[in-house]
Amino acid sequence: MVVPKRYKRRLVRLLQAGLLALTAYGIYRGNVGVAVNGGVSLLVTFVPAFLRRDKGVSMSAGFVLWLTAAVFVHTVGILGPYRQYPWYDSVAHALSASIVAGTSYAFLRAVELHSERVELPRELRFLFVLVFALAFGVLWEVLEFTSGLLANAVGGKAVLIQFGMKDIILDLVFDFVGGVIVVAWSRARPMRIAWSLAASMGSDEQQR
Repeated sequence: MVVPKRYKRRLVRLLQAGLLALTAYGIYRGNVGVAVNGGVSLLVTFVPAFLRRDKGVSMSAGFVLWLTAAVFVHTVGILGPYRQYPWYDSVAHALSASIVAGTSYAFLRAVELHSERVELPRELRFLFVLVFALAFGVLWEVLEFTSGLLANAVGGKAVLIQFGMKDIILDLVFDFVGGVIVVAWSRARPMRIAWSLAASMGSDEQQR
């Protein structure tokens, strides 16, 4: 069943309202972790609108909903689900990694569409997407570890949560799963973004 664009946009607005409420809740309760995660996640959901307005890069309503849902799931996890449900963190990582992988795929395809000199074999293109998703996952784990060190140093609560080595390994596994989703499922590849990026580079792009 195809969901009309207007319903996707309404869902995005609803999730943004939820993120705003979570940010306000974090500020009201003095919970820095919830407030920061909620505020940053809310800002991320406005990136597509910024790119469309200032850069001419268009994203489909489905991808914007996908992005918004991913950051919403992450922010809600800070309230307790990360600790209460072991599977929740894995789902959040897979969703986030799929966004990262999709974005990297779109950028790579845009470069290929823009330049006749750049043409990667399909296998190498997909390998790039998987490696990029894992690299971002490693960076995220480093940020979580650093957040914990800073929290211990100042005697506060960490903005990002980490639960040990087993959690790190599981997170990276599901980061890989998120990348595989984009590689294996053609509808998860945001070609509309790729075409818009190619056009913004000054190319009369065409689908290959």
